[in-house]
Amino acid sequence: MFRIATALLLASALPLAAETRTVEDEHGTLNPQDTGFGRVMSNIDKGVVDMPTCATGYYITKSGRHAAARQLFEACAAAGYTGAMTWMSQLDNNGLGGDYNPDRAADWDKRAADLGDPVGKFNYGLDLMRGHGVARDRDLGRAYVDAAAKDGLPIARRLQGADYDLDEVTPDADTWKYAPLF
Repeated sequence: MFRIATALLLASALPLAAETRTVEDEHGTLNPQDTGFGRVMSNIDKGVVDMPTCATGYYITKSGRHAAARQLFEACAAAGYTGAMTWMSQLDNNGLGGDYNPDRAADWDKRAADLGDPVGKFNYGLDLMRGHGVARDRDLGRAYVDAAAKDGLPIARRLQGADYDLDEVTPDADTWKYAPLF
C-alpha cells in the first residue's frame, strides 16, 4: 500500500514540476530564475545594475566566461562601480573577452583612480611608472602609488617598501609585456 501511495504522490507531482518553468509574457515573469549567472546576466540585459550583480562578475570571469564578464563589468562601470573599472582594465590588459588594449586598460585604471579607488590609484601608478598604455611618468606614478598606500592598500605599501622596484609586485614572467616598444 505504501508503494502505491508513493507512486501516486510522485506521479501527481510531475505536472507541478513541469509548471515551475520560467514563463515570460505581457504580465511579467512567472517563476523567474532567482540565482545564478543566468539571473545576473538577465539583470544586466534589463538594466538592473546593483552591487550583488556587479560582484558576481568576479565569479563569471574566473569561470572563463570573459565575454559575459566584460558585458557585466561595462554596465557596472558605466553605473560608477570602480571595482568594475579595475576589472575592465584587467580584461583589456590581458585580452580577455576582447582585444589586448593597454591604452584602454590604463584609461580604466585612471577612471577608477579619479573616483578615489585605491586599486585604481595603484594600477594607474604602475601604468605610469612602466609607460604601459600611457606616457611614462615615474614621479607621477609614484604619487599615485603613494596615494593608494595612504588609503591603506597593502600592495602599495609593499611597493613603497621595495623602493618602487616593480619586480616586487609583478611576476618576472610578465616582463616582456611591459618592455618599451621603441
